[in-house]
Amino acid sequence: MPKMKTKKSAAKRYTLTGTGKVKYKKMNLRHILTKRSPKRKRQLRHAGILAECESRKIRKQMLPYG
Repeated sequence: MPKMKTKKSAAKRYTLTGTGKVKYKKMNLRHILTKRSPKRKRQLRHAGILAECESRKIRKQMLPYG
């Protein structure tokens, strides 16, 4: 049986933590930042943790060796 391939687009967007949770970068912090409040921009800097129902799919299909 051949090796499973990792979906490279998913590998660039998601990382796995030591406990198996899926971490991602939050959106809306690239351009047109003048209309966003400083509080919103500060909150967007931190990484988000994917919900368990979605992270199961990412771990299994997209990042099989993670």
